[in-house]
Amino acid sequence: MSTHRYPRTARLNELLHQIVAEEIERLDDERLDLVTVMSLEVEPDLRHATVYVDTPSGADRDEEMLEALTEHRVALQKAIGQQARIKRTPQLAFRVDDVERSAGRIEDVIRHLHDDDA
Repeated sequence: MSTHRYPRTARLNELLHQIVAEEIERLDDERLDLVTVMSLEVEPDLRHATVYVDTPSGADRDEEMLEALTEHRVALQKAIGQQARIKRTPQLAFRVDDVERSAGRIEDVIRHLHDDDA
């Protein structure tokens, strides 16, 4: 029986999320200013991981941000390999986290409807 309260992949997601977020902060690339790592999901076989990111600048900077992250992918994977004690370092893929943006739009619509009622 495991002494851990939650599954290994959840612990690994959390660890890699912290490593990637810290390493992105250390990168000297203005295209990555104010980038937030929203979540990270590792596949069970540890071969791939998807990093979900967002920036306050919105959709107008998405392509530029994703391009910069892809350029720094190897360095980020190297940091994972050095800091995490795992058998295999997953290959990172970067995606924009649309959930946060959608939630913001829904809140705006609800706020607008509420203001119209008042």
